[in-house]
Amino acid sequence: MTRALTSGALPRYAPLLLLALAWEAVTRAGLVPASALPPLDKVAFAWYGLAADGELLTNGLSSIWRAVSGLALAIVCGSAIGILMAWYRPVRIVVNPTVQFFYPMPKSALIPVMVLWLGFGDASKIVLIFIGCMLPVTLSAFNGARGTEEVLIWSARALGASRRRVLWEVVLPSTLPELMSGIRTALALSFVLLVSSELLVARRGFGYMIGWLGDGGAYDAMFAVVLTVALLGFLADRGYLMLMRRLLAWRT
Repeated sequence: MTRALTSGALPRYAPLLLLALAWEAVTRAGLVPASALPPLDKVAFAWYGLAADGELLTNGLSSIWRAVSGLALAIVCGSAIGILMAWYRPVRIVVNPTVQFFYPMPKSALIPVMVLWLGFGDASKIVLIFIGCMLPVTLSAFNGARGTEEVLIWSARALGASRRRVLWEVVLPSTLPELMSGIRTALALSFVLLVSSELLVARRGFGYMIGWLGDGGAYDAMFAVVLTVALLGFLADRGYLMLMRRLLAWRT
């Protein structure tokens, strides 16, 4: 087991350990003021305090609920829209210009609009995450479906498969690798949009905590929340990669 760790996970994540050591070294040596970059032991102590009094848990649950809700809606709707765009020309003619128009726009620019329409509650954050994450999912689903080999479609049709069955049994499996890559991009984007929206217009959540802790000068606690978000994003990405390998094992 020790050998597996040495040859696997430990070398892979060694840069993170080196980064932590460099952080501790520059703060202890006084190269960076403690107010700008607190030592890791103070950050850990502040994290323990936030966890012990329940602040981290209650705000974290609010953030996770918003992120999961928005991302789940984006995956369902984006996948359906992208595949339908590729499979039905009328849908592509109607929807594609809208997708192409909104895709390059910074999604954080929609925060004031969401607040104006939906207020300061969960709905504005969920809809923002939904819109921002749906676009990469839609485009990846579209590209994956359009990349289906025509020979497979012709063969299925020649064997008597209906158009709907071809869509379900040929196009959808062919779309899956590209689609799952787009979902991974959306997963990362959901964390960005979540913290951005909560930082500006929220009364609870990770972004809200980062804002009020920073305004209050509690920089060690602020960094504790920032590292918590980074760790959750990292674990979510690693977990999703494991799911991808399992679901796409048929390719090998």
